[in-house]
Amino acid sequence: MTPLAAVGLAYLVGAIPVGYLVGRAFGIGDIRRQGSGNIGATNVLRTAGKLPAVLTLVGDAVKGALAVVLGGAWAGDERAAAACAVAAIIGNCWSIFLGFRGGKGMATGLGAFLALVPWAVLPAALVWLAVTATFRYVSLASVTSAACLPLGALVLGYPRASVVACVFGAAVVVARHRDNIGRLTAGTERRLGERAG
Repeated sequence: MTPLAAVGLAYLVGAIPVGYLVGRAFGIGDIRRQGSGNIGATNVLRTAGKLPAVLTLVGDAVKGALAVVLGGAWAGDERAAAACAVAAIIGNCWSIFLGFRGGKGMATGLGAFLALVPWAVLPAALVWLAVTATFRYVSLASVTSAACLPLGALVLGYPRASVVACVFGAAVVVARHRDNIGRLTAGTERRLGERAG
């Protein structure tokens, strides 16, 4: 398989709308019409409960990891694996199956970068846990931990292609949280555990 084909496959894997499918399976209809309108695990948690949220989180992470592992193995190229990580995140955020709409890329990025730069994910995950535990804003934790990931990959000596993939992946995640950042600034962002109104 050529690197370009592997990246295309990674996009399609990332584009599988796990949260949307979980919402349908649990009888809540189109998750995009519920709560924040996002298909990610946080909105699923607020609108459907813990089990659907866990399934969404795990499913999104697994598809991210799968895209990198399969894409890298089939293309046989380290740079292709890095590109597949970014492609999976893009697929999650702009899914061809949902009219190029989707999630915010955090859980898919988690899985993708666990496969690509596992040791760099550890400090970023600790940042996520610390911020979430302290402030109870998942969006703030997601943005700060995403921003930490490229630095961790660089310090730990991962290949340049992987570091660049971390930069692009983090940029997408931060950009997809722009509305959350606005609400954080305005003091209207919901905290973890608050159900959608």
